[in-house]
Amino acid sequence: MKFIEEIQRRRTFGIISHPDAGKTTLTEKLLLFGGAIQEAGAVKSNKIKKGATSDFMEIERQRGISVATSVLAFEYKGIKINILDTPGHKDFAEDTFRTLTAVDSVIVVIDVAKGVEEQTEKLVEVCRMRNIPMIVFINKLDREGKDAFELLDEIEQKLGLRVTPLSFPIGMGYDFKGIYNIWEKNVNLFSGDSRKDIEDTVEISDLDSKELNTILGDDSADTLREEIELVSGVYPEFDKTEYLNGDLQPVFYGSALNNFGVRELLDCFIEIAPTPRPKQSEERLVKPDEEKFSGFVFKIHANMDPNHRDRLAFVKIVSGPFKRNTPYLHVRHNKKLKFSSPNAFFAERKEIVDISYPGDIVGLHDTGNFKIGDTLTEGELINYKGIPSFSPEHFRYINNADPMKAKQLSKGIDQLMDEGVAQLFTLELNGRKVIGTVGALQYEVIQYRLEHEYGAKCTYENLNVHKACWVEPEDENNEEFKEFKRVKQRYLAKDKQGQLVFLSDSSFSLQMTEQKYPTVKFRFTSEIV
Repeated sequence: MKFIEEIQRRRTFGIISHPDAGKTTLTEKLLLFGGAIQEAGAVKSNKIKKGATSDFMEIERQRGISVATSVLAFEYKGIKINILDTPGHKDFAEDTFRTLTAVDSVIVVIDVAKGVEEQTEKLVEVCRMRNIPMIVFINKLDREGKDAFELLDEIEQKLGLRVTPLSFPIGMGYDFKGIYNIWEKNVNLFSGDSRKDIEDTVEISDLDSKELNTILGDDSADTLREEIELVSGVYPEFDKTEYLNGDLQPVFYGSALNNFGVRELLDCFIEIAPTPRPKQSEERLVKPDEEKFSGFVFKIHANMDPNHRDRLAFVKIVSGPFKRNTPYLHVRHNKKLKFSSPNAFFAERKEIVDISYPGDIVGLHDTGNFKIGDTLTEGELINYKGIPSFSPEHFRYINNADPMKAKQLSKGIDQLMDEGVAQLFTLELNGRKVIGTVGALQYEVIQYRLEHEYGAKCTYENLNVHKACWVEPEDENNEEFKEFKRVKQRYLAKDKQGQLVFLSDSSFSLQMTEQKYPTVKFRFTSEIV
């Protein structure tokens, strides 16, 4: 019975948004309410400048952006919550897309002034394709921004969502007085003091009561009554089943920086958010309450602790309990592995756990056995699917800037590529190494991490490549394929798995090649299997 109870009390979710909407700040405040941290990282003093708890890589602290998904776990009111804080920047979208395969629900953060932005649209589209339940949090209400109804319209039109507000703002920016909590039927008054953990809350079961006028003043009270009447007339009533099916999205308003509206979001979240959900594998649907363990690797991170050069594989547990020191089958390698120190996460702080349950994320120390998409089971041969690897859009030669550190550079590139941050191609003609990335900012991250984590320096050289295409010949021995390899020799490379890749220099050249060699197939994604 304890096993089922443990599953029921778990909530695993991701936080997604466009950069600067306040995603990492919201994560901080959720941890604050959960009692997991004493003060938020946004607090700055003259002498020390703290980074956000979830931004644990040095480069993230310097740039002020998240470049890798971090995992944070805490307990709140008897519920075990696992948060996956994802990068918002489009150059790191690949990491975010993979993370969405490991969450059971999502909180979408939207900036009240900027509204729905491009990156949010892309990420929400992925959530809709997978029917992931979503809650929308409209942030930064202490600043001037768009009208509350205008924002709800924009969310419906641009994101294709069907929304229902569960809280509503009283004023905005300089006139911001607080929030009416439709879910709990109370008014939260805004004090503007970010150091206060919980703001003043007044129970108002009847909006027509005179008490509302006393608290807010006549004008604000009348406006609120009109707006709430409009909300109940225009928007559907909240229905938990529709939310869990991905057909209805509740909306909350608040200001994460000022701790405002976050507790309301969290209290509602633990009531309505889904417990761990079943996951489709290539063979069958796997349910969380099955007795036997199974899970998959959705992320690999090198140097969680730069002093120990360790590599961690992040595993989402899909079914059954995961136990320490128990042999599990690595399906791709068909061999048993035992893990003596599986980790639970709190950003960069890790604790060794003896047992973990479906919905949890465990970190396994890895010496190079894992790649993204690998499955671990108690013996059953199943493969979890749908973890994408994108065709790179930017290509550069990578050169060693310090000949004395060739070994460190080689090891560094090798480990960083396993994380899936970029892809490595080795040219057939001269063995030169080419790095392909989805976003240009990745090059800076790679260069920085090579120097600070591996002690190796690199430089880049531009390379004119339009697209990387994985080559699949009908027959490796036929004359057409041999001619293709001879003619296109200088454009051919091998990826890290040894697959042949054609680096075409333009869309025209690719088109002509496809026409000239019809028996050679070109794929634009390398699905991680």
